[in-house]
This record gives sequence, C-alpha cells and structure tokens, in this order.
Amino acid sequence: MIQKICKTLALVAVFAASPAFALQSDSKQPIQIEADQGSLDQNNQSTTFSGNVIIKQGTLNIRAGSVTVSRNDKSEQLMKATGSPVKFSQELDGGKGVVNGQANTVTYSSAASLVTLTGNAKVQRGGDVAEGAVITYNTKTEVYTINGSAKSGVKSAAKSGRVSVVIQPSSTQKGRLKKVQTA
Repeated sequence: MIQKICKTLALVAVFAASPAFALQSDSKQPIQIEADQGSLDQNNQSTTFSGNVIIKQGTLNIRAGSVTVSRNDKSEQLMKATGSPVKFSQELDGGKGVVNGQANTVTYSSAASLVTLTGNAKVQRGGDVAEGAVITYNTKTEVYTINGSAKSGVKSAAKSGRVSVVIQPSSTQKGRLKKVQTA
C-alpha cells in the first residue's frame, strides 16, 4: 500500500512540474523521499511526510514543508504539498531547459486532472514567467489558467496583485508555456 501511494506521489509530482514537457525518463527512475517524519494511515488510505520534505525522481526535485497523498473509495488520488513556499524543478525533454515553480500550496486531483498552485504562485520556463495568486494546470488539455488576487482572494506572486506573464519571442528560447488563459 505505501509503495503504491509513494508511486502515486511521484507521478503527481511529475504532473505538477510540467507534464507535457517533463523528461520521460524521470518516471522510470527510483523515487527518493526524505523528511523529518512520515506516517501511513491504512484505514484512510493516506500518507503524510512532514518537516523539510525533499522528493527526487530523476531530474524532478520537490521541496515542501508537508506532503499528503490520499486516495478515496473511487481510487481517485489527491496530493497536497504545503510550504513557505513549495518549490519544484525539472528538466524538460529535448534539451528545452528547466521548469521551475513555487507556491504556498500545490494540489493535484487525479479525478479533475488539475494541478493547482495557490498563494504567491509562479512558474518559470526559460525566459517565460507566469505569476499570480492561483495558477491551475489541466494535465489533459494542457491549459494554464492564472488568477490574480482580486479574483481569488489569495496573495499573488506579482507585486501588483494582478496576473503577470512574460513571454519571450520564440527565437530567444527553446521551451515555452504551451497555452495560457488569464482570468
């Protein structure tokens, strides 16, 4: 059971980093999890790691204060990482650079296929940067949605509290955010 949950955590982490472009070989690498404490609740099908949590799988690196992975009766998985902030990075396929991101909270829902970065959310790939209060990434449609503080009521990484996106000309970088919607 714990091995299944740990594998789920790693899969979720790969999605959080940038599923459309992450190194494919990372998913075949062993998962390494370090934390000050870990616990498994068999009855509630959840695993929690807390205290300077470091997760590595290939080129994927996640750092968080706490990570909880759970599964409901329908085998739908939910991952929640919290920190000050949660940070992640991963190399992209085809030598397209590295994606870096951070937020106060990162959640992933397998049922909704959504990765949500909440509170001071920021994703950077090459020279492209997206900042806002909440960044949502749909792993099926590969669409990012970014909300500012006014709409979400959460603190934005952008100083103005609004959505901030910088997109470099395609001639100046190899890897770019695929589709962006601002709300």
